[in-house]
Amino acid sequence: MYKRRDLGYNSCLMTATRITTAGSAHTRKGERGRRRLLVGLGLLVCFLVVNGIVGEQGAIALMRARAQHADVSRAVAGAKAENARLREQSRRLQTDPAAVEEVLRRELGLIKPGEKLFIIRDVPAPKAR
Repeated sequence: MYKRRDLGYNSCLMTATRITTAGSAHTRKGERGRRRLLVGLGLLVCFLVVNGIVGEQGAIALMRARAQHADVSRAVAGAKAENARLREQSRRLQTDPAAVEEVLRRELGLIKPGEKLFIIRDVPAPKAR
């Protein structure tokens, strides 16, 4: 009686059920959704990778932080060495009279009684005629 292939029945007594085939619109719609999902996931992965490399807490920021840490560590080590040198100089000046005399002679230009001070200045070389 009734022959409707798209509903899947050919008589009035059969119930209507859709016949799905590989090329039907319903299957294409599912493929489109799956494709959109894969594209969305791909974009999300790309975003996460880029953010991991150049983001605020990414690999480049980590390398900068490590370089800055190395610079600060070198500065601290230099300050500790200078501090140790000054501490040793202070100890010597408090306990060693020869060290005090050396500093007085070098920085203040003091001399002992009876010594003679000779100041030698560089003079320009005479011009040849």
